[in-house]
Amino acid sequence: MPQAHFSDDLFEFLHELQLNNNRDWFQANKPRYQAVVLEPMMDFVADFGVRLPSISGHFVADPRAHGGSIFRIYRDVRFAKDKSPYKTHAAMHFRHETGRKVHGPGFYLHLAPGEVYAGVGIWRPASETLAKIRDAIVARPSAWTGAISDKEFAEAFALEGEALKRPPRGYDADHPLIDDLKRKDFVAATEFTQVEATSPEFVDMYADACRRAAPLMQFLTTAVGLAW
Repeated sequence: MPQAHFSDDLFEFLHELQLNNNRDWFQANKPRYQAVVLEPMMDFVADFGVRLPSISGHFVADPRAHGGSIFRIYRDVRFAKDKSPYKTHAAMHFRHETGRKVHGPGFYLHLAPGEVYAGVGIWRPASETLAKIRDAIVARPSAWTGAISDKEFAEAFALEGEALKRPPRGYDADHPLIDDLKRKDFVAATEFTQVEATSPEFVDMYADACRRAAPLMQFLTTAVGLAW
């Protein structure tokens, strides 16, 4: 019988971390972090990696504890007003095989008490990348509208993110897709419950969500010049 990757212990640890976001507490509880957060995430990444090629053969699930698909728990506080040293959520990101150097779209999973969701797309792309996406929408409007109106995608996901108040320079203000051309983010998300996240079926539920997002992901990936 398949076993759940994540347990209520993961969410309890993150809840306690929210209340005790300091180095002394974390160091004392680091074995718990490794046992109920990090190692289950590594197992999840490995098992999702078996399913990922059926969605796209060009994205990577790397189960290493450091330098792979799992985000570090440590916050970068160098330029932040909030000096809390640790993130109070667990997250992983499945990037394109081209690696970190290319700011391309990816599949994301976020785990926090009361907040579990899958994210897809590309958040805050560089200006050159953003221009490529906008140009692709202008050049292939039916492909774009087909991707975001795909029945399976639209049933699960909703586009979100920030947008410009005015049309971007160089694009027709009267373009029928001007609201999409104003976007600064091309991301979408779908939510899960904690009960779902702690079930043995969750890795398949997440893979199904990523599969539903394939129309959007394919458009964005090819728009920025990467192989889907």
